[in-house]
Amino acid sequence: MSNHHVNHLISIVGPANVLVGEDVQSFATDYRGVFRGQALAVVRPASTAEVSAVVAYCNRNDIPVVPQGGNTSLLGGSVPDASGTAVLLSLTRLNQVRSVDSLNATMVVEAGVTLHAARAAAEKAGALFPLRIGSEGSCQIGGNLSTNAGGTAVLRYGNMRDLVLGLEVVLPNGEIWNGLRALRKDNAGYDLKHLFIGAEGTLGIITAAVLKMYPIPRAKCVAMLGSGSADHALEAFGLLRQRLGTDVTAFELISSDAMTLVLGYLGRQTSPLPTTHPWYVLVEMSSTSSQEMGEAAFYSALGELADKGMIDDAVIASNEKQATDFWLVREEISDAQTRTRGSVRCDISVPLSSIPRFIRETSAKVMAVAPATRMVIYGHVGDGNVHFNPLRPADMAPEDYLTRHGEAITKLVDDAAMALNGSISAEHGIGAAKCDALLHVRSQVELKLAWRVKRALDPANLMNPAKVLPLMPAD
Repeated sequence: MSNHHVNHLISIVGPANVLVGEDVQSFATDYRGVFRGQALAVVRPASTAEVSAVVAYCNRNDIPVVPQGGNTSLLGGSVPDASGTAVLLSLTRLNQVRSVDSLNATMVVEAGVTLHAARAAAEKAGALFPLRIGSEGSCQIGGNLSTNAGGTAVLRYGNMRDLVLGLEVVLPNGEIWNGLRALRKDNAGYDLKHLFIGAEGTLGIITAAVLKMYPIPRAKCVAMLGSGSADHALEAFGLLRQRLGTDVTAFELISSDAMTLVLGYLGRQTSPLPTTHPWYVLVEMSSTSSQEMGEAAFYSALGELADKGMIDDAVIASNEKQATDFWLVREEISDAQTRTRGSVRCDISVPLSSIPRFIRETSAKVMAVAPATRMVIYGHVGDGNVHFNPLRPADMAPEDYLTRHGEAITKLVDDAAMALNGSISAEHGIGAAKCDALLHVRSQVELKLAWRVKRALDPANLMNPAKVLPLMPAD
């Protein structure tokens, strides 16, 4: 980047907040070290006005802009390409909780507020912000919105799209759209916020949001269950939903291979259950009723699951520490894979009724392609989201496994999901990794419509280019 450009950006955000040279690299690499790029500079604005000024300058000078939050994306959505032509715009300094309205059950937070800080702000106000992700200490609200994050409580509260009422967005030309309306009913024209949620910064940069808050549950019960098959586990979910309704907050399925992997990573000998099982389920119930009433309903439902042969064992957390420990087992599976290396990460969704079939048939196909693969399967199956992540055999080098089998496994997993009317991306987005795959799973009508929206807002294709959408089609 010319000194002229650097000096102008410094005039906007100050010399300490424009990084060049070696200081760029930690921002231009994703946290797993899988996606690596280059950037002309890293710019760290501290206000919406500064974001606007930086984006407007880049727009006038045909400089691509790659927005970045906590850089926890699994698909390279927050990393620039290798050309070194883009400005990487870090939103970390936009970290203020602007306001909390307890009666309206909303709060206005800036894009750089971490998910942990947003949850803490709600708790301080005597409320709950329910989004839960293992990376909550580092992921940021802007990134959560830009990827339409899901997590472990979608079953009850919905994903990020369901948790926001209004947005503030810097558009590709630098204009600021102030849509920070804390209204649950507003039919005055198009609901523009949904253009930007899940767009991964390709249509504009989210700088602030109005988030919904909820009552803190008075009752909570957490249990680890053992089951003989995925079919029985899904039957158990159906019965729990009948008995407990929307009080079923989370229903997480964990394969035996996934449990073995995470226990080794955590340095533990046994799971929370005294015996091993082909499948494990972590289930959480939360309610605004009393703890006593919640426990009675929960225990009764689990007893019925056991009587019907849907589960073979169960351990109910006796206190908050034990409940947290159960959740730690689930949440550390992702890091266990990252540290082990050699995992083919597939984030698919299918209708709930198709999950057992998907797991059974797709596992067989993977084993046929790559025998001795460890079938690390887990996820939020209560909402149809399966993290289907075949892991290299213990005696095979990560690079060898991914080179020999990675592409083939990804394709057969995606194909299997689509054959069951599913999706190749449930909650991780598209980023850079899955752009080309969209050519095979989205119709030409959908892709052309998406590009019309992109061209209307970002005609020069400067906002996070080569992300989310495949190559621009000819007119």
